[in-house]
Amino acid sequence: MTTTAPPRADRRAGGSAAVIAVPAAATLLALMNYTAPMAVLADTSAGLRAGTTGQIWIMSSISLGLAAALLAVGSLADDHGRRRVFAIGTAALAASSAACAVAPGALVFVIGRVVQGAASAALIATGLGIIGASFEGHRRAHATGVWGAMLGLGIALGPIAAALMTTAAGWRSWYWAAAAASVLLGAAALRTLPESRAARRRGLDLPGAATLSLGVAALLAAITWGRTGWTAPGVLGLFAAAAVLLAAFAVIELRRAEPMLDLALFRRSPFLLSIIGALVTGLAVIGIMSYLATVMNVALGLSPFASALVLAVWSSLSFLAALQARRLPRRLSAGHLLGAGLLLSAAGEVAMLGLSPGSAWERLVPGLVVAGIGSGLANAMLARLAVESVPPDRASMGSGANNTARYIGAALGVAIVGAIAAGGDKASLAHGTNVAMLLSAIVAALGGGAALVVHRRPAQ
Repeated sequence: MTTTAPPRADRRAGGSAAVIAVPAAATLLALMNYTAPMAVLADTSAGLRAGTTGQIWIMSSISLGLAAALLAVGSLADDHGRRRVFAIGTAALAASSAACAVAPGALVFVIGRVVQGAASAALIATGLGIIGASFEGHRRAHATGVWGAMLGLGIALGPIAAALMTTAAGWRSWYWAAAAASVLLGAAALRTLPESRAARRRGLDLPGAATLSLGVAALLAAITWGRTGWTAPGVLGLFAAAAVLLAAFAVIELRRAEPMLDLALFRRSPFLLSIIGALVTGLAVIGIMSYLATVMNVALGLSPFASALVLAVWSSLSFLAALQARRLPRRLSAGHLLGAGLLLSAAGEVAMLGLSPGSAWERLVPGLVVAGIGSGLANAMLARLAVESVPPDRASMGSGANNTARYIGAALGVAIVGAIAAGGDKASLAHGTNVAMLLSAIVAALGGGAALVVHRRPAQ
C-alpha cells in the first residue's frame, strides 16, 4: 500500500472554481467526443466506406484506447504531475481529432479514434485525480458530483452537436471542432490548474501496461469478429490470447514491488464497489445506450438530430441526477446509492422493451427517464468512490482503475450489442435490440444487487 502523504501542489491555481471547472470541461469534451458518432453513424460509415464490422469498430475503437490507457496514465500522473499529463492529453486529443477529420478510410479513422481514447484517458484520469487531491469532505463530494454530471451532459450533447454539425458542414466538422476545443482546454489548464503529484514515485509499470492493453484489445477483437462465427479458429485464438494476457497482468501486478494497480485494494469494499459498478455501467448501460440512437434512426425512421434529442432525455436526466446527488441524506452510503442507481437503470431498460419498426418514439420516454436518473446517481457515486477508495496520493490511479473498468465494459458492451442487434432489415434490428436490452437489464440488476452485497461486507 502506498503512503498517504498529501500531494504537493504549487500555488498557481486559479481558485477552487477553476480546479472544478477545467477537469469538468475536459470530461464534458471527452464524453461529447466519445458519443459523437452515435447519431451520425450512418453518415460516418458511408463517408469512410465502412461495412457492418467497420461500424462496430467505429463505435468501439475509442473505448479500446480509453480502457488500455486509463490505468497507465493515472499512475504516470501521480508520479510525474497531474497537470503535466493533463496538458499532454489535450495536445494528443487535438492531433488525433485532426487525424480523424482528414481520414481517407475506416482504418485511419479507427486508429485516430483509438488515440483519441488514450488522450481522453489522460483528461479523465488526471482531471478526477486533480479534484481528489484538491478537496476533502463535503467539498470533495460536491466536486466529484459535478465531475460525474459531466458524463451525462457529454453523452447528451455529443450526438446533438455532431448531428447539427453534420447537417451544416458534414460529419468531419465535429472532429475539427474537437481539435480546436482541445487546444483551448490545454491553454486553460496550464494557466489555472495547480500541479500535484504523489509524495513517492513508483515508476511506470511497462509489463503491466502492455499485458493489460493487449489483453483488452484481443478480447474486444474476438467479440467484434465473433459475429462472423464464434467457433472460428481466429476468434477462439483471440479469446485464448486475451485470457493469457489478462492472467499475466494479474501475476505481474501481484509480484511487482511497485505495481501499476495494487491488487490488495480489492480487499477493500469501497474499491471493489467502484470497479464492479464501473464495469457494469459500461457493459449494461453505456453499451446499449450507445446503440439506441442508431436504432431510432434506422428502425424507427427518426432523423439523426431527432434521435439525438430523444436520447438526450436519458443523458440530460443523468446530468441533473448526478448534480443533485449530493443533496441526498448523508446516512445513505455511496454503496447503497450505487446499487439503487444500477437497479433504476435496469428498470428503465425493461420499460423500453418491445421495440418494433412501427413503434412511436414516445413509448421510450418513461424508460429513458427512469434509466437516466439511475445512471446519474450511479455516475456520481462512482466518481466519489474512485477517489475515496484509494490513498490520497494515488487519486489519479484510483480514477484510472475505476474508468478502466467502465470503458472495458463499454467497449465490450458496444461490441456485444452490435453483434446481437445487427440485422439486415428494420424488423431484425428491432428484435435484436430488444434481446440486447433485456440482457443489459439483467446485468444491470445483478450489478445493483452485487453493489448492495459488497457494501455490507466488512472492510478488510
